[in-house]
Amino acid sequence: MTSRTISILGSTGSIGRQTLEVAEQLGVRVAALTAGSSVERMEAQARKFRPRLAVMASADAARDLAVRLGDTDVKVLGGVEALSEAAAVPEADTVVTAVVGMVGLVPTLEAIKAGKRIALANKETLVCAGELVMDAAEQYGAEIVPVDSEHSAIFQCLQGCVDRGEIRRLILTCSGGPFYGMTREEAGKMTKADALRHPNWTMGPKITVDCATLMNKGLEVIEAMRLYRLPLEQVHVAIHRQSIVHSLVEYRDGAVLAQLGTPDMRLPIRYALTYPNRAASPAEPLDLLHCPPLTFAEPDRAAFPCLALAEHAAQTGGTACAILNAANEEAVKLYLADRIGFYDIPRLVEQALTKIPSKPRPSLEDILASDAAARRSIEQRKD
Repeated sequence: MTSRTISILGSTGSIGRQTLEVAEQLGVRVAALTAGSSVERMEAQARKFRPRLAVMASADAARDLAVRLGDTDVKVLGGVEALSEAAAVPEADTVVTAVVGMVGLVPTLEAIKAGKRIALANKETLVCAGELVMDAAEQYGAEIVPVDSEHSAIFQCLQGCVDRGEIRRLILTCSGGPFYGMTREEAGKMTKADALRHPNWTMGPKITVDCATLMNKGLEVIEAMRLYRLPLEQVHVAIHRQSIVHSLVEYRDGAVLAQLGTPDMRLPIRYALTYPNRAASPAEPLDLLHCPPLTFAEPDRAAFPCLALAEHAAQTGGTACAILNAANEEAVKLYLADRIGFYDIPRLVEQALTKIPSKPRPSLEDILASDAAARRSIEQRKD
């Protein structure tokens, strides 16, 4: 079912802005928009797309936005709780979850309960509560279509696969980030500006740092396990510097299917909104005759230990993944604020995983409690 009306959680970020661009091209209506504190950008979006509801996570930002939009009929709400209202607006058939971080979990669950299609770009939702989310989607008949380029690639390669037993493994590709090929010593000398210089993609600062540490790929490993209900042993990572092959599925008969395309997030966004159909795109298509050579390599887990930490958390299960994610979020904040170094990120994450016990078969309350405990552990760290 092609989406007709959408809500976007995180409309002022990179994915949110590209989603609005795609929605405009497709003629898809916008029912609700949410953002953190970018008032000017939200005002411009609200005036252009005229959603029924605009939500700012910051109460002060919401008050400012309400004054700015006083001459319109757009309803303005403030506070993180209001994200759930935006996620469940009746007229939207699809909710694009493009917020960054754990804040996207509860609104996504609310959208699932309302039976929406979830165009999922918030990986923390599945990383921290994947089993709860997938069980809820099955219970309420909500469809989850991934937006991350790698998971969209796998989703597309699995079309026609009715038996998950046919899958030998999923292969997630990874650019390797800006420090690929460096030793631990070399990467440790790089600056924050270096870490924020991704070779192929333009993204927000948090996810760009995660790409530099390879934590982003570790989170995607966990996400793939939950989304496709496969064990860690069947989810692999390959460094692919060109970001042309977005991911692959290897079947038990030896066939390997891959999805290729230019490194443009509008492609998976478009597919998530039009699935199971495909709509024409104005973007420049991939030209195989002028592609660089396509290369693949094993990731260096010694130089980039965040990937191994994520795999360990995935193997542990329970609330370990929520602890991993929260500790990483807080550590990256400190790094972006120039308060810690690059390799302090995996050090602090490992400390949190060691210090906080993982609870098996967690409830939502257990997951939120572990998330809070991990954040406190980073705040109370001993440098």
